[in-house]
Amino acid sequence: MTQQTLEHSDQTRTDSPTTIQPTNHTVPETLDSTGSKLVYLYLDSIGGGDISVLRESLDMKTISIYPILQTLSKKGLVERDGDHYHIVA
Repeated sequence: MTQQTLEHSDQTRTDSPTTIQPTNHTVPETLDSTGSKLVYLYLDSIGGGDISVLRESLDMKTISIYPILQTLSKKGLVERDGDHYHIVA
């Protein structure tokens, strides 16, 4: 039998102060597109953000993000506060 070794970095150790605990996030059933679900979940997980944060973090083009945010806003799932977008509680 072959023995396998699993290497861990300091970032994945459970005693590390930067360890992020898993959180459950729910996607509304009204969302159909993968892009809408991705943006919604990301905004929910980080507590909101602006276009540049979404663009850089999700590796999406700005021209793709605006219609998604507009759809999420029309469905009452996301609110805009200046340049900042956040999930409606």
